[in-house]
Amino acid sequence: MPRPSSPHDGYTRMTTAYVHRLPSLPDQCISFDKQIDYFSSVSASLAQSLGQAQAAAHLSKSLFAITIGSNDIIHYARSSSSSAATAGGAGDPSQQFVDALIQVLTGQLQRLYDLGARKLVFLGTGPVGCCPSLRELSASKDCSAVANGVSVRYNAAAASLLGGMVARHPDMHYALFDSSAALLRFIDQPAAYGFAEARAACCGLGDMNAKIGCTPLSFYCANRTSHVFWDFYHPTETTARKLTSTAFDGAAPLIFPINIRQLSAL
Repeated sequence: MPRPSSPHDGYTRMTTAYVHRLPSLPDQCISFDKQIDYFSSVSASLAQSLGQAQAAAHLSKSLFAITIGSNDIIHYARSSSSSAATAGGAGDPSQQFVDALIQVLTGQLQRLYDLGARKLVFLGTGPVGCCPSLRELSASKDCSAVANGVSVRYNAAAASLLGGMVARHPDMHYALFDSSAALLRFIDQPAAYGFAEARAACCGLGDMNAKIGCTPLSFYCANRTSHVFWDFYHPTETTARKLTSTAFDGAAPLIFPINIRQLSAL
């Protein structure tokens, strides 16, 4: 399974002018476009060593895991331009932002297909508005409606994109994990899923452990398995295990049209 694109990678170096107005992400992050460039080189090497037919057969059986967009949405929600309406109408800047992300993603996924990818695992963005970092910005410590609204629309648009690709390419298959809906279960009803804390981070400093990230000098919670979030952005290992279990063996509407185990067996 090729290395998945990370939620830290983001849509950096986009050509879309709208997205270029957002704060740039750290230089050490490798953009999805650059990762596809690297994969292009690997694909060419496989064809040279195995032969075109065998290389294509090998890639067609591989799983390509993609999770991307969370950092873009977080940066958007933090930007001053995100204070506009969140309903998703045609004149809504947040909808224009989602459209810009999907426009770029469309070309990126098509490139992967053209290079031989046939099985895609797409992990949608989670309810990033509920991460401690964005909660901490609210006086009431509520989730960011802007960020969560964008995440829901982005995931829906990604589902539509993948469905359209399958319609055009019958040999392509995918599993899409609705990370937003899956993680919101733990946040809205933590006790029902074995958690005691769904708002504050386990590791960090400041209000909700969300002012400063997790460092050797940070405060650590006594029981990390009781927390949904490890630091101001990321889930704990316990949360990740529960989400992974659903993605591998769950069913619609959280993972669809098939789960990862079923996709792997094709």
